[in-house]
Amino acid sequence: MTDAPVRRQRQARESEGPRVLFLGGLGRSGSTLVERMIAELPGVAPLGEVVHLWERGLLEDQQCGCGRSFHACPFWRAVGREAFGGWDRVDGHHVLQLRHAVDRTRFVPLLLLPHLTRRRGEVLSEYLSYYERVYAAALDVSGARVVVDSSKHLSLAACLRRSSVVRLRTVQMVRDSAGVAHSWGKRVIRPEITDRVEYMPVYSPLHVALLWSFTNAALRLVTTAGSRPLVLRYEDVVRAPREALASVAQHAGLPLDDGAVDFVDGLDVHLTSSHTVAGNPMRFRTGNLSLRRDDAWRTDMKPSTRALVHLLTLPVRALLGYAGPAASSDDRRDERSR
Repeated sequence: MTDAPVRRQRQARESEGPRVLFLGGLGRSGSTLVERMIAELPGVAPLGEVVHLWERGLLEDQQCGCGRSFHACPFWRAVGREAFGGWDRVDGHHVLQLRHAVDRTRFVPLLLLPHLTRRRGEVLSEYLSYYERVYAAALDVSGARVVVDSSKHLSLAACLRRSSVVRLRTVQMVRDSAGVAHSWGKRVIRPEITDRVEYMPVYSPLHVALLWSFTNAALRLVTTAGSRPLVLRYEDVVRAPREALASVAQHAGLPLDDGAVDFVDGLDVHLTSSHTVAGNPMRFRTGNLSLRRDDAWRTDMKPSTRALVHLLTLPVRALLGYAGPAASSDDRRDERSR
C-alpha cells in the first residue's frame, strides 16, 4: 500500500473514530475461537482481552499471542509509541485505579443512567481515553479497518457505550449454560505466565449459572441504543463456521470478497499467529484446527448438577434459543433425556 492511501485511511479513522468489534458474554463461550477466526479476515486486527492489557501486558510483561513477551512484541511496541509516545509514559497502576473506580459490575446500573456525576464522568472519560488511543493506534499500526476486543466484561461494554469516539459493534458470545459451567470447573494452566505455574480461576456450577444468566440478560441493556448485539452461539460456530463468519462480518460492516474465508474448509480452519494481549490458551495455537463441538458436559457432569444449571438459567436459555422450539435437535434430545 502506498503512502497516500495509508494517509487517507488514517485521516478517515481520525475523523470517524476507531471501529471496534467487542466480543461480550461470559468466558468459556468460544470467544477466543471466534476472535481467532475473525482475525483471518481481511481488514481485521485482533487485540485479545484489552481489559487485561494494563496489568498482564504493561505491568507483568506476559506473552502476546505471537509468542513474544508484551514489551518485546514489535506490534505492541509500535502501538505504544503511536498511542502514548511509548509504554514507559503510561502508568499502569493509575489505569488500574481508574478501572476499579468505574469498570466494575457493581457500577453497571450507574453507567446505564442518562447522566453521571461530574466526578464519575471525569474519571470515566480519562479511563476511556486509554482504550480510545490504543484502538486508534492499533488500527494505524496494522492498517486494518476494525479492531477486535474480546474482553467480554459487561462493565467494560457499559463504559465503551458512553464513548463519543469509539464506533462500537458488539457480538454476544453464548454457549449452553451447562457447558460453560463444566468448563469453569476445570483447572487450566495459563501458558502466558512463564516464570511460574498459575491456573485460571475455578468456579462452582451455581456461581456460573447465576453469572451466566445475569451477564447474558444484562448485555442486551448495555449495548448502544440502535445497535443491538449480534447473538452468536458457540454451537452454531462449530457447526457452520463460514455462515458464522459471514454474519459477524456483516454486523461489523466488513465486506467479504471472494476467497476471504478460504482458510475455512468444511469444519477445518487454518489459523495464523496474531497479537492478542490476553485470552484463552488456545490463542497461541496456529496451523490447522478441526472444529468439533465440545459436549463433554453431557456425560461428565452429574445429571443433577446439569439439571440444576439448566433450571436456574431456563429463562435466559429460552431467550437465547437453548430451550423450546428454537433449540437445536441435540438440545431437545438432551432436554428429553433428563
